[in-house]
Amino acid sequence: MYTDLVMDHFNNPRNVGTMEDADAIGREGNPVCGDMMELFLKIEDGHITDVKFRTFGCGAAIATSSIATEMVKGKTIEESLLLSREDIAEALGGLPANKMHCSNLATDALRSAVRSYYEAHPEEKPESLDLSTLVPTHDDDEDEEAAG
Repeated sequence: MYTDLVMDHFNNPRNVGTMEDADAIGREGNPVCGDMMELFLKIEDGHITDVKFRTFGCGAAIATSSIATEMVKGKTIEESLLLSREDIAEALGGLPANKMHCSNLATDALRSAVRSYYEAHPEEKPESLDLSTLVPTHDDDEDEEAAG
């Protein structure tokens, strides 16, 4: 059902914890399955220099949270916003169709954190970025309900 990499990130998640001096915090939850994620970012000169997470959820939710932190650490904020749920699933070697919503949790928490950062630091927000686009996707909630 799960790849070895999914199991590795579930059993040995990277970047777990909180960050007292975080520059941004994103909190998201999936209304269908109940998974929750908190993402903490340290940002310097437009780059994500450190990232931590706490996730309450299934193994896939923990694994996608873990690998997402590895994928955005060191990236610019703009580069991190290009991360898609498909990128996360692919980096883990795939996810079962009924667990793809778990990768939304990570991208939604990232977008929430970036939004909170730019709301606190509007002078750093690129003019081309519309904060209203940084909202949860939940585009597959109906699929999850159907999958049970």
